[in-house]
Amino acid sequence: MRRRSSPWSSVRARTTTAATVVVALALTATGLLVLGALRNNLVESASLQAEGNAHDIVAQLEAGTDLARLRFPDPDDEPAQVVSLDGAVLAADEELTITGPLTEATPQPTGNEQGSSGEGGGEEEGKDEEDDGEEDEDDEEEDTEGSGEGRSGESTEGSSTTGSNGAGSARGADAGAVGSGGPAGAGSAETRAEGGGAGAPGSADTAPGGGDITFTDVTLTPPDADAPENFRLAALPSTLATGQPVIIYAAASLDTAESAVADARRAMLIGLPLLLAVVAAVTWLVTRRALRPVEAIRRELAEIMHGDLSRRVPEPRSRDEIGRLAATTNETLAALEKSSERQRRFIADAAHELRSPIASLRTQLEVAQAHPDLLEMDGVLGDTVRIQQLAADLLLLARLDAGEQPRADRVDLRALIEEEISHRIGDRIPVEYTLPDQPIEVTGSRSQLARVLGNLVDNAQRHAAATVRVGLTRSAGTAIIDVADDGSGVPEADRERIFQRFVRLDEARSRDDGGAGLGLAIVRDVVERHEGAIRVEGAPQGGARFVVELPVA
Repeated sequence: MRRRSSPWSSVRARTTTAATVVVALALTATGLLVLGALRNNLVESASLQAEGNAHDIVAQLEAGTDLARLRFPDPDDEPAQVVSLDGAVLAADEELTITGPLTEATPQPTGNEQGSSGEGGGEEEGKDEEDDGEEDEDDEEEDTEGSGEGRSGESTEGSSTTGSNGAGSARGADAGAVGSGGPAGAGSAETRAEGGGAGAPGSADTAPGGGDITFTDVTLTPPDADAPENFRLAALPSTLATGQPVIIYAAASLDTAESAVADARRAMLIGLPLLLAVVAAVTWLVTRRALRPVEAIRRELAEIMHGDLSRRVPEPRSRDEIGRLAATTNETLAALEKSSERQRRFIADAAHELRSPIASLRTQLEVAQAHPDLLEMDGVLGDTVRIQQLAADLLLLARLDAGEQPRADRVDLRALIEEEISHRIGDRIPVEYTLPDQPIEVTGSRSQLARVLGNLVDNAQRHAAATVRVGLTRSAGTAIIDVADDGSGVPEADRERIFQRFVRLDEARSRDDGGAGLGLAIVRDVVERHEGAIRVEGAPQGGARFVVELPVA
């Protein structure tokens, strides 16, 4: 029964899906990294622009420019202010509609309400500012009486330390007011400080007068804008020519950065599906083309399954893995065809070999049934022995063909030869042997090695004219058994053929004299199972000499 195939059972579908998913993940990760890097670079550029504007204003103050004559950048894209520590805006572009410090800026209406809303957030804040103002005046008087020259000299450097006890406390209090007085949500949660400071401008870590510049993301409404925009705000401490500490606020619009990131994100969202569709289509087509030979091989194998092993699968011209697969498949089919043909021939030959002794035995039994006095027991016994021997040979060959491995016993070849030849005393053809003084042992099955020796001696006696010689030697870790006769020998053209099954060189010889043609085939199979080798060559006395080499244990 043929199983129903699901869409995911196709290698093409799975490959296409996997490739598309991998590319999608890679592009998504790359896109996120690119967007993050792009935004960071643009924000850094805005930070540098804001820092440059702040330093430009500080340079004007150090040059002695009056607050009313300071040159500020474009208030729409780069608003800037000079703010005192108590949060009062001392100078700004006249077109800038933001009344309070930029750190507290939110979209506010213009007019009278703007002034009232910018004066303070309550009675407590007003009192705090008055107290701070009084403290600043006291500190300034003390500074004037104590060290006028030092203050003017230090104000030129842009960092006042005169009257640090009084001014420092005032700065700390005012800085806390500026840092906490802004409305919630006016600045983003991300704040980066350069030079070691971290936090909103005016915090304890970045107190004015330390020379550190801090950056904050804030939301402002430029004069010509209809909606709030995000800005990068730089806060740089400085000191006026009068010695009053101030903070220079300079902002740079992030609208360009956000627009660029949004455009890039939009382009990626549009281009990613299109690119994935192209990847999927290309992968599908390439996979289909690559697997086309595999499908042809599958169809041909399906046809071969019906029994025609002579057919072969198509081999593509390419020298890739599929081409090698097709070549290996054809080699396998050729081996299967040869094995099947050999099996059919073996069965036919075995049936033919068994038919003759069985027919002879039946004839003799039928004669004995009709005429008991004419029964020849020797003939019946001989046919029975032949059938038994042939059955044993066929069983051994079947086991060898099934891949049965021999036992791993230690076998003494010297004793094995002596035992085998002792059973042949009195044969028509005598057997002479030459053995070493020391035993030679190999690893294997004693019964199978005895069958090898017996088959070789039987074959030699069958073809010998007067004598058979058996020898055993050892050379370089190899045991060598040679069996030679003085018969007619084996022609060189047939020295490989005689090891095939059911092969007789003299077809005219009767089966009673020539055997079934399985003896030498069994010898080769058993020797090879014992990791040895066998060859046939001419004997010194003119016959055939069979040489068996086995590894020594």
